[in-house]
Amino acid sequence: MIEVHKLTKRYGYHLAVDQISFEAHPGEVVGLLGPNGAGKTTTMRMLTGFMPPSEGSARIAGFDVLADSLEVRRRVGYLPERVPVYPDMTVKGYVTFWAKLRGVEKPRARVDAVLERVHLTDRRNTLVRNLSKGLRQRLGLAQALVHDPPIVILDEPTIGIDPQQVIEVREAVRDLGKHHTVLFSTHILSEAEQVCDRVVIINRGKIIAQGTPDTLRTQLQHGLSLYVEIAGAGKEAGAKLLKALTGVESVTAQGNGFVVRARTDVRGEVADRVTRAGYRLLELRPVAMTLEDIFLDLVGRGK
Repeated sequence: MIEVHKLTKRYGYHLAVDQISFEAHPGEVVGLLGPNGAGKTTTMRMLTGFMPPSEGSARIAGFDVLADSLEVRRRVGYLPERVPVYPDMTVKGYVTFWAKLRGVEKPRARVDAVLERVHLTDRRNTLVRNLSKGLRQRLGLAQALVHDPPIVILDEPTIGIDPQQVIEVREAVRDLGKHHTVLFSTHILSEAEQVCDRVVIINRGKIIAQGTPDTLRTQLQHGLSLYVEIAGAGKEAGAKLLKALTGVESVTAQGNGFVVRARTDVRGEVADRVTRAGYRLLELRPVAMTLEDIFLDLVGRGK
């Protein structure tokens, strides 16, 4: 549904997006993950027809974003980071306005259905100016869905809303993936891991990794990470003991124990060394690499 090939955007001498390529398939939630300024919003604006690429190509539902811009827009629902609203309209009036712009048949029934879907039915007669930031995000989602597009593009939809509303938006995104292709940008690592089927990690305009969270862990986890908890040794003595083991790359204090990253499986050596030092080994278990670990490792290495 979304095919991106060597898409590039330059602003003068500044290269904002640098030859990125990825795909998003029907019924898939793909996360565009990266720090602020990585090129996520620029990429989404090119895909939705808001700005032309400098080079490369992109196709939405089989239509080229440059040659068939109008057809692309008919098939995309877009929620920008800042929701464009008319404060003196009612909630229902605003969504009805968008339904008519989109040429929706039987707009009244469709508007009612969309307001029900985003849980705004009880606010349908409220002026937009009186909505909280979280409710405005729901309203923005309603306008993006009112024409029932096959593709939904969401730019940082959880920015600036309270924790309960964040949970609601994440649940809405997961639900969208059952019926739409969803491209979802965020710089919040846990959010991408909870919501997305696949992740595209972008930094300084370049894609530095992509795949499912599980695939990225398998491909990018170097060696082994262990959680070790030792009784009888203080933090300093425990860390010193673990760092002395051959193959250990780093030892980081975590909770009551340590996370040990090693090039090889050192579990036997850990158990032996702790016992010979006169301490007790309370816990020794592998630690799965998180999306946060992968992201920080990749961005930290400047790839």
